[in-house]
Amino acid sequence: MVHTMKSVVSSGTGLNMTCDDSVAILGGPPAFDDWLHVGRPNMPDRQVFMRRMDEVWDSGRLTNLGPMSCEFERRVAEISGRKHCIATCNATVGLELAIDALGMRGDVIVPSFTFIATVHALWRQGIRPVFCDIDPKTHCLDVNAVRGAITSRTTGILGVSLWGNTSAGQELFALARERGLKLLFDSAHAFACGDAGIPAMNDAEVFSFHATKCIQAFEGGAIITDDDDLARRLRLMINFGFDGEDRVEHLGTNGKMSEPAAAMGLTSLEALDRIIGHNRWNFEAYIDGIEGIPGLSLMRYNTNQRHNFQYVVTELDEERAGLTRDELVAALRLENVMARRYFCPGAHRMRPYAQLFPQAGLSLPVTEAVSKRVMILPTGMSISTADVTRLTSRIASILARGPQVRAALKECRDDRLPEFFGGKGSF
Repeated sequence: MVHTMKSVVSSGTGLNMTCDDSVAILGGPPAFDDWLHVGRPNMPDRQVFMRRMDEVWDSGRLTNLGPMSCEFERRVAEISGRKHCIATCNATVGLELAIDALGMRGDVIVPSFTFIATVHALWRQGIRPVFCDIDPKTHCLDVNAVRGAITSRTTGILGVSLWGNTSAGQELFALARERGLKLLFDSAHAFACGDAGIPAMNDAEVFSFHATKCIQAFEGGAIITDDDDLARRLRLMINFGFDGEDRVEHLGTNGKMSEPAAAMGLTSLEALDRIIGHNRWNFEAYIDGIEGIPGLSLMRYNTNQRHNFQYVVTELDEERAGLTRDELVAALRLENVMARRYFCPGAHRMRPYAQLFPQAGLSLPVTEAVSKRVMILPTGMSISTADVTRLTSRIASILARGPQVRAALKECRDDRLPEFFGGKGSF
């Protein structure tokens, strides 16, 4: 890491913030020699994983619902407090299968402020996504907005437990039951989040075990539910509809998790407490580092519930900060920091939905505003609390020099700048 002198700069709020004297966009050395990424894989114990891979190798069984995937399902169900877990090759396939198995048709209400796969999963099943606005505090579906979006064509709600927030589940569940709707959650961010032991407030939810997630299985997903009949249908559907050696009872696909993926997933699960503990240390360091930086706020989590602290979610107020979110993200690229703009733009502004529903943004004012402010910062096992302290100090320094940074960015032609800022995104 590069070490620089530090100074104290007035934040304009009556507080003092410590910041680095040098900023890369203004000619100083970058804050980090190596890239800091959002979503860099958390790598579990290599020797334990290799021992499991030796078992897979010796068994000669690489897929088709082998012992590793069955054990992975058992452990995920246990941690989640649900009766059934159906492991899948990835979360997107899991969403598509769950949507189909639940019998969702016609219109389904979904947030636009989510990863595009959530909405694609509906459209690929022939379902019309009805974009709904979000709560500005949690970034999850606004229950009142959902209530107003329900029509005679609505068959379900696809909620998103964004950043691991599960707070809207109970209200959405009550609304879904009142109106006879299916309720599915894209919980890609929310493994090991929420209140343990409380009855499920949905028909099913889908986790992601992609390499970027808190717990990873290279690629992988899982559907969890307490519904015995739904679980049985899903088990048929992930294996082409087979029920027995030659008997097909249901339309299906190849959605199974492989044995090597399950081996990685099991090894990752053994490190769950250590990963979450590390994420929480980083999060607390971010709280300390961001306090007093004008215009930059950090989303806090309900510490009375379980949380994986997988995402460090900030919002930047351009008027108070002196730079836009995009300008700060671009300046951080020259510090070798891959801060991200999740989710910008909202899904309603991406193809094919922008062409299909050109007026959708008119009913999504919170989504439109939040998508211009949110910035995700790096965390995970590859990031130390010292890295967090250095990063937040550098952010303070960049914002303290807003006019100079803005002018320098206009002239900068560095390939490391993100594509949305005229660069190649090279790193």
